[in-house]
Amino acid sequence: MTKNYINRIRVVLAEKNIANKSLAEKMKKSPTTVSRWCNNEMQPSLETLVEIASQLDVDVRELINPTK
Repeated sequence: MTKNYINRIRVVLAEKNIANKSLAEKMKKSPTTVSRWCNNEMQPSLETLVEIASQLDVDVRELINPTK
């Protein structure tokens, strides 16, 4: 079974040199939750994705893989 990489949270965190744990602390989420988002095991809600984009100072569209 192939994994669908829906979000780019891990990539953006790496580009900005920010640790998962730091994002988890800023968002008051568990590090496990952020890790699951980064590994595409679980997807954040749209509202949460907007909050992640705000915390990372990027446009929300940068966090989503294009489908085309």
